[in-house]
Amino acid sequence: MSDTHCEHARVIPLRTPAPMTSVQGSLALDLTPRTAPPRLRVRSTRTLDLVPVAAAERSHVDAFVGRYLQATVEIAAGDRPVAQVLRHCVPEVYDDLTARSRAITTALGTAPGQVRGPHPARPVVVGVRTAMVRTDAVEASAHVRYGRRSRAVAARFEVVRDRWQCVAIAWG
Repeated sequence: MSDTHCEHARVIPLRTPAPMTSVQGSLALDLTPRTAPPRLRVRSTRTLDLVPVAAAERSHVDAFVGRYLQATVEIAAGDRPVAQVLRHCVPEVYDDLTARSRAITTALGTAPGQVRGPHPARPVVVGVRTAMVRTDAVEASAHVRYGRRSRAVAARFEVVRDRWQCVAIAWG
Protein backbone atom coordinates (compact mmCIF):
# COMPACT_ATOMS: atom_id res chain seq x y z
CA MET A 1 0.00 0.00 0.00
CA SER A 2 1.19 3.48 -0.68
CA ASP A 3 1.19 6.35 1.76
CA THR A 4 -1.38 8.24 -0.29
CA HIS A 5 -3.84 5.39 -0.04
CA CYS A 6 -3.57 5.32 3.81
CA GLU A 7 -4.20 9.06 4.06
CA HIS A 8 -7.65 8.64 2.55
CA ALA A 9 -8.66 5.68 4.73
CA ARG A 10 -11.53 6.41 7.05
CA VAL A 11 -11.56 5.06 10.62
CA ILE A 12 -14.93 3.75 11.75
CA PRO A 13 -15.32 3.68 15.55
CA LEU A 14 -16.72 0.41 16.87
CA ARG A 15 -18.48 2.09 19.79
CA THR A 16 -19.76 5.57 20.10
CA PRO A 17 -18.50 7.21 23.27
CA ALA A 18 -21.18 7.45 25.98
CA PRO A 19 -21.51 10.68 27.91
CA MET A 20 -20.37 10.55 31.54
CA THR A 21 -23.20 11.01 34.00
CA SER A 22 -23.11 12.15 37.57
CA VAL A 23 -24.29 9.94 40.43
CA GLN A 24 -25.49 12.91 42.40
CA GLY A 25 -29.22 12.68 42.92
CA SER A 26 -29.34 9.01 41.97
CA LEU A 27 -28.69 5.80 43.83
CA ALA A 28 -24.98 4.97 43.84
CA LEU A 29 -24.43 1.26 44.37
CA ASP A 30 -21.27 -0.20 45.80
CA LEU A 31 -20.79 -3.39 43.81
CA THR A 32 -17.49 -4.38 45.39
CA PRO A 33 -17.55 -7.77 47.11
CA ARG A 34 -18.40 -7.72 50.79
CA THR A 35 -15.45 -8.89 52.86
CA ALA A 36 -16.90 -8.51 56.34
CA PRO A 37 -19.31 -11.10 57.68
CA PRO A 38 -22.90 -10.05 58.24
CA ARG A 39 -23.85 -8.60 61.62
CA LEU A 40 -24.66 -11.30 64.12
CA ARG A 41 -27.58 -11.59 66.47
CA VAL A 42 -25.80 -12.26 69.73
CA ARG A 43 -28.15 -12.87 72.61
CA SER A 44 -26.73 -13.16 76.06
CA THR A 45 -28.71 -15.55 78.16
CA ARG A 46 -28.13 -13.53 81.27
CA THR A 47 -30.64 -15.65 83.16
CA LEU A 48 -28.23 -18.58 82.82
CA ASP A 49 -25.19 -16.61 83.95
CA LEU A 50 -23.63 -18.14 87.03
CA VAL A 51 -21.63 -15.00 87.89
CA PRO A 52 -22.48 -11.29 87.66
CA VAL A 53 -20.54 -9.42 84.98
CA ALA A 54 -20.55 -5.71 84.12
CA ALA A 55 -22.65 -4.88 81.05
CA ALA A 56 -19.74 -3.27 79.15
CA GLU A 57 -17.46 -6.25 79.71
CA ARG A 58 -20.26 -8.66 78.82
CA SER A 59 -20.96 -6.80 75.59
CA HIS A 60 -17.27 -7.01 74.66
CA VAL A 61 -17.17 -10.77 75.34
CA ASP A 62 -20.37 -11.38 73.33
CA ALA A 63 -18.98 -9.46 70.33
CA PHE A 64 -15.72 -11.42 70.47
CA VAL A 65 -17.52 -14.77 70.69
CA GLY A 66 -19.76 -13.92 67.72
CA ARG A 67 -16.83 -12.85 65.53
CA TYR A 68 -14.78 -15.88 66.54
CA LEU A 69 -17.58 -18.34 65.78
CA GLN A 70 -18.22 -16.74 62.37
CA ALA A 71 -14.51 -17.06 61.54
CA THR A 72 -14.49 -20.65 62.79
CA VAL A 73 -17.36 -21.83 60.59
CA GLU A 74 -15.74 -20.12 57.60
CA ILE A 75 -12.49 -21.97 58.39
CA ALA A 76 -14.33 -25.29 58.70
CA ALA A 77 -15.94 -24.66 55.30
CA GLY A 78 -12.59 -23.84 53.68
CA ASP A 79 -13.44 -20.17 53.09
CA ARG A 80 -10.83 -18.74 55.45
CA PRO A 81 -7.28 -19.76 56.44
CA VAL A 82 -7.02 -21.35 59.88
CA ALA A 83 -4.04 -19.19 60.88
CA GLN A 84 -6.42 -16.26 61.46
CA VAL A 85 -7.60 -17.72 64.78
CA LEU A 86 -4.22 -18.97 66.00
CA ARG A 87 -4.02 -16.39 68.81
CA HIS A 88 -7.49 -17.18 70.10
CA CYS A 89 -7.55 -20.94 70.50
CA VAL A 90 -5.65 -23.63 72.33
CA PRO A 91 -3.54 -26.08 70.28
CA GLU A 92 -6.18 -28.86 70.40
CA VAL A 93 -8.87 -26.60 68.90
CA TYR A 94 -6.40 -25.26 66.32
CA ASP A 95 -5.48 -28.82 65.27
CA ASP A 96 -9.18 -29.75 64.96
CA LEU A 97 -9.86 -26.69 62.77
CA THR A 98 -6.80 -27.44 60.65
CA ALA A 99 -7.95 -31.02 60.07
CA ARG A 100 -11.49 -29.90 59.18
CA SER A 101 -10.25 -27.23 56.80
CA ARG A 102 -7.77 -29.61 55.16
CA ALA A 103 -10.43 -32.31 54.71
CA ILE A 104 -12.92 -29.98 53.04
CA THR A 105 -10.38 -28.25 50.79
CA THR A 106 -8.91 -31.61 49.75
CA ALA A 107 -12.37 -32.92 48.89
CA LEU A 108 -13.16 -29.77 46.88
CA GLY A 109 -9.71 -29.52 45.30
CA THR A 110 -9.25 -25.92 46.47
CA ALA A 111 -7.02 -23.99 48.84
CA PRO A 112 -8.31 -22.28 52.02
CA GLY A 113 -9.88 -18.97 51.08
CA GLN A 114 -10.10 -19.85 47.36
CA VAL A 115 -13.41 -19.28 45.54
CA ARG A 116 -15.26 -22.58 45.23
CA GLY A 117 -17.61 -21.92 42.36
CA PRO A 118 -20.23 -19.54 41.02
CA HIS A 119 -22.74 -19.88 43.88
CA PRO A 120 -21.24 -21.68 46.87
CA ALA A 121 -23.30 -22.04 50.03
CA ARG A 122 -21.26 -20.02 52.50
CA PRO A 123 -21.77 -20.57 56.21
CA VAL A 124 -23.40 -17.72 58.12
CA VAL A 125 -23.81 -17.55 61.87
CA VAL A 126 -27.37 -16.32 62.29
CA GLY A 127 -27.56 -16.40 66.07
CA VAL A 128 -25.35 -16.86 69.12
CA ARG A 129 -26.26 -17.47 72.74
CA THR A 130 -23.72 -17.02 75.49
CA ALA A 131 -23.67 -17.75 79.22
CA MET A 132 -20.99 -16.70 81.69
CA VAL A 133 -20.10 -19.70 83.85
CA ARG A 134 -17.18 -18.01 85.65
CA THR A 135 -15.70 -14.53 85.44
CA ASP A 136 -13.03 -16.01 83.16
CA ALA A 137 -15.17 -18.56 81.24
CA VAL A 138 -18.10 -18.32 78.84
CA GLU A 139 -20.00 -21.02 76.99
CA ALA A 140 -21.65 -20.31 73.67
CA SER A 141 -23.88 -21.99 71.13
CA ALA A 142 -24.43 -20.81 67.58
CA HIS A 143 -27.02 -21.44 64.88
CA VAL A 144 -25.18 -21.70 61.55
CA ARG A 145 -26.85 -21.69 58.15
CA TYR A 146 -25.29 -23.29 55.04
CA GLY A 147 -27.68 -22.27 52.29
CA ARG A 148 -30.94 -24.01 53.27
CA ARG A 149 -29.33 -26.28 55.85
CA SER A 150 -28.64 -25.51 59.49
CA ARG A 151 -26.05 -26.73 61.95
CA ALA A 152 -25.14 -26.01 65.54
CA VAL A 153 -21.78 -25.18 67.04
CA ALA A 154 -20.99 -25.11 70.74
CA ALA A 155 -17.83 -23.64 72.21
CA ARG A 156 -16.22 -22.81 75.51
CA PHE A 157 -13.95 -19.81 75.94
CA GLU A 158 -11.62 -19.16 78.85
CA VAL A 159 -9.08 -16.50 79.67
CA VAL A 160 -5.70 -18.11 78.96
CA ARG A 161 -2.55 -15.97 79.30
CA ASP A 162 -4.64 -12.77 79.65
CA ARG A 163 -6.61 -13.40 76.44
CA TRP A 164 -9.95 -15.01 75.62
CA GLN A 165 -9.27 -18.32 73.89
CA CYS A 166 -11.48 -21.12 72.62
CA VAL A 167 -10.66 -24.19 74.68
CA ALA A 168 -13.31 -26.55 73.29
CA ILE A 169 -15.55 -26.68 70.24
CA ALA A 170 -18.23 -29.17 69.20
CA TRP A 171 -20.00 -29.41 65.84
CA GLY A 172 -23.59 -30.57 65.50
